[in-house]
Amino acid sequence: MAAGATIYTFTVNLADVDRGVYEQLELRVARHPSETAEYMVARVLAYCLEYEEGIAFGGGISAVDEPAVLVRDLTGLIRAWIEVGAPDAERLHAGSKQADRTVIYTHRDPAKLLPQWAGKKIHRADEIVLHSFDPGFVDEVAGRIGRRTELSLSVTEHQLYLELDGTTLTSAVHDHPLA
Repeated sequence: MAAGATIYTFTVNLADVDRGVYEQLELRVARHPSETAEYMVARVLAYCLEYEEGIAFGGGISAVDEPAVLVRDLTGLIRAWIEVGAPDAERLHAGSKQADRTVIYTHRDPAKLLPQWAGKKIHRADEIVLHSFDPGFVDEVAGRIGRRTELSLSVTEHQLYLELDGTTLTSAVHDHPLA
């Protein structure tokens, strides 16, 4: 019998000064057995950094027609296709055709990821941005989370300040154009 997803609960005090977003979020995140803690943390960070009305986590690893995070308008149309990790070019191409905006958040080395998309057919590749964090940041956060985690996340001038269990971790959010 296959193991099911493990549910993690995040209480996030979000203060995104760059975008003027101040919210208290209660997130229930399903972590698939094949999903790393680092990938899950990147999903949560992407959700927080893109937070707006209509945002939701996608259907998970097995949902081939949805990204990790998406934003829908009131009619159900996808406004933002938000990928996490290292999606393939075909997935980015399809997502970019469905949404007004497509972005990627990764916990991996962007220098190793960008070449995999170079020269591939990706709709509006010149508008897609890969966001990354300082080396080791996501790993350190992943090592500190539990099944129930309270954290404060502040963003100012593309700099993250994440308070977790009395420790403040910082990282810049680096932008890498896809094309």
